[in-house]
Amino acid sequence: MQITATPIPDLLIIQPRVFEDTRGHFFEPYNKSVFRKNGLDIDFVQDNQSLSQAGVLRGLHFQNPPFAQGKLVRVIKGAILDAVVDIRKKSPAYGKHFILELNETNKTMLWIPPGFAHGFLTLEDHTIFSYKCSNYYNKESEDCLLWNDKDIAVNWGIEAPNLSDKDKNGKLFKDFVSNF
Repeated sequence: MQITATPIPDLLIIQPRVFEDTRGHFFEPYNKSVFRKNGLDIDFVQDNQSLSQAGVLRGLHFQNPPFAQGKLVRVIKGAILDAVVDIRKKSPAYGKHFILELNETNKTMLWIPPGFAHGFLTLEDHTIFSYKCSNYYNKESEDCLLWNDKDIAVNWGIEAPNLSDKDKNGKLFKDFVSNF
């Protein structure tokens, strides 16, 4: 497993070791002892999975403390453009974003620690997105930044994605007061 730092502190790209042959492939997307040896001692408590068609955008979501979640995200089938925004007030990267394509071919994963807003744009039909969470879902603590906020300036590469009502009405970053 190869773990690579990103320009944003604590946000990590994880490339599992993949074994391929004529039958297909095998890899471990998560192994507690390997993660621990690499400084990632995370107690995952919940797995989530979504299926989306091309053009669906979900995010930029997060849960406020004390229900903040770290997420280990990956694509099982299809492809997404994954985006995160650092919302940790004391971080040197506060308000900065990072984007990365995750897909079934590259098998790349992203570790998103608590204190980040997260979203993704589905690039292919029938995309299956999966993530492990370090805390349970809590509806009262969930929040959302506006996906196309000009101050965050994520280049999604799409003008009119398929959005939920919650995502259409996300908060503007300039009006947002972080609890992180």
